[in-house]
Amino acid sequence: MSPLHLVRGTAPGLFWYLTEPTRAALDVGEFVATRSMLRGAPSGDGHPVLVFPGLGATDSSTVMLRRFLSGLGYQVHPWRLGRNIGPTRRAVDGMHALVKKVSDEHGGPVSIVGWSLGGIFAREMARDHPHRVRQVITMGSPYNMSDPVQSRAMPAFALFSRLHIPRDEFPPLESTRPPIPVPATSIYSKTDGIVSWESCVEEPGLRRENVQVSSSHLGYGFNSTVLWVVADRLAQAEGTWAPFAAPPGMARLYPRAA
Repeated sequence: MSPLHLVRGTAPGLFWYLTEPTRAALDVGEFVATRSMLRGAPSGDGHPVLVFPGLGATDSSTVMLRRFLSGLGYQVHPWRLGRNIGPTRRAVDGMHALVKKVSDEHGGPVSIVGWSLGGIFAREMARDHPHRVRQVITMGSPYNMSDPVQSRAMPAFALFSRLHIPRDEFPPLESTRPPIPVPATSIYSKTDGIVSWESCVEEPGLRRENVQVSSSHLGYGFNSTVLWVVADRLAQAEGTWAPFAAPPGMARLYPRAA
């Protein structure tokens, strides 16, 4: 059995959970301090990028991330579906329509960057629209969760459950499904205080990888090492893919996955 399966069912560390707000503020400060470095991130080819927010968040939470990607030359689109309170009928139907609309408008596939629950949604869009989705990048997304204890956000998710689509429409467990049919990069942090890092990764393979960073859960969208990975992955030419490699001088910022 894979080591990834042996460690499932563990909760995020309590220390990391209690310090989430403080560390997220530090991530924002680091972003401001490293803006000059981020100007050297790989630029884009102008293809469309959708950005999905996490549970309880709106498009305002992804403003800095979207501005960063726009500055690299991408046609960046928010999800425009209000607050993400989970898989409501409006959200599910709206995401399908958004992927189709943006893909048609730009005449080609879109890349999707999803934060936490937004990344789970992004992967489902890729499964349902493989010819419209170029790649998926998830940031602290517990798509491989097999036990509710792995997410401290489950009470908030349950709070909105009466508004969600029927349970029989939920996708099956990730472990029972084949890999998504497009390139996928899972960004995770062992210091994530909201979701366990084990739930945010999958077995590496052809066109799929896990990239470890040091970030709070609330700070993924502002963390400079995360932004560099996102920029690097999006900059790959359509139809090509290679695993992420840290640029010279930055290798220490990307610990190797366990």
